[in-house]
Amino acid sequence: MEKKQIRRVLIASLVGSSIEWFDYFLYGTVAALVFNQLFFVNEDPTVGLLLSYASFALAFFIRPFGGVIFSHIGDRIGRKKTLVLTLSLMGAATFAMGILPTYQAIGIWAPILLITLRLIQGLGIGGEWGGALLLAFEYAPEEKRGLFGAIPQMGVTIGMLLGTIALSIISLLPEGSFITWGWRVPFLMSALLVIFGLWIRKGIDETPAFKQVKESGEVPKLPIVETLKNYWREVLIAIGAKVVETAPFYIFSTFVVSYATGNLGYSRTATLNAVMIATVITTILIPIMGRLSDQFGRRKMYMIGAIGMALFAFPYFWMLQQQNVVLLVVATVIGLGIIWAPITAVLGTMFSEIFDAKIRYTGISLGYQIGAALAGGTAPLVATALLATFNNSYVPVAIYIIFTAIISLAAIWAVKTRKHKQMDVSLNS
Repeated sequence: MEKKQIRRVLIASLVGSSIEWFDYFLYGTVAALVFNQLFFVNEDPTVGLLLSYASFALAFFIRPFGGVIFSHIGDRIGRKKTLVLTLSLMGAATFAMGILPTYQAIGIWAPILLITLRLIQGLGIGGEWGGALLLAFEYAPEEKRGLFGAIPQMGVTIGMLLGTIALSIISLLPEGSFITWGWRVPFLMSALLVIFGLWIRKGIDETPAFKQVKESGEVPKLPIVETLKNYWREVLIAIGAKVVETAPFYIFSTFVVSYATGNLGYSRTATLNAVMIATVITTILIPIMGRLSDQFGRRKMYMIGAIGMALFAFPYFWMLQQQNVVLLVVATVIGLGIIWAPITAVLGTMFSEIFDAKIRYTGISLGYQIGAALAGGTAPLVATALLATFNNSYVPVAIYIIFTAIISLAAIWAVKTRKHKQMDVSLNS
């Protein structure tokens, strides 16, 4: 394949993934700042804030359904068409949020419509990840699958950065202007990103692996049925492997903001800057770790990250306890920026290599999205509950991080080298 076409494929995979996560994280940030005042209006501000966070968490639990729906289309009709559909759906929902009337204008319909749009976002992101990953992975030369599979993983952190930068700029507005109309601007501007993403994706062809499946006549009528019947072990492995990738991520990037500011006295600016610096570093490291997995093996890189996560759990909280901004930054950079990078870099490629091409979209989406719902959406909630139960002691939260690493190491231990009809793959060895 021409270098120009490969470059377009990788850009299409990364741009779409980044836009999806930009939209997704944008909602989470604005939910805490604005939605409790404009949509989830309540006499008790705390109740309004809890309702805003609940609407954020809701999308985690709808994501597996999006994964099932769009992976069915992806395994039946093709990766490219599905990706155009998921990006359009996500983009339309985000733009609609930007023009949605508030509670003061239409009453109870405001939160109902907002939650509906949030559910649509969840469906879109549930189908997007698997397609973006397979677009890169199934075009990759055999010796560069780790590198190619790591590219769409950068979309998570790039999306976070784009959302943070956009809101930082808009936050410079006077408080009244920000609440009245300013917060809407990033939602509306995302439409331009979506148009660019759709244009990039329009110029690429269907993946070689899907073409082979179609030509062989092996396209399954019900991919979900075949996956659960013949590949349930692989799905469980993928769910387990996702745990240490997603739970610590939300502790290091989301829970830490409330913990460091509310319990330890750090300023919100210092905490958010620490997360942003770590996010930039991990974005740079992800493709490097993916390339290293082509040399040393997927499983080896993943296990290094998972063991590192377990070993760093207690030192991470000890560094935060020192109430020193430099140590806050260092702790966040080590955890989110360095240790997390090899885990997330190889995850998608590793999942892709244990499923046959005919049900690959369904298999990886099920494992990834169920794992995200069980461990990701609940992580800040679990960590907060542990703090409250054990008198603000960080020890149970550190043990929780270690527990996630043990679950994922057990899952990855079960990964065996498999041979596919479409490709011979060696995970590790």
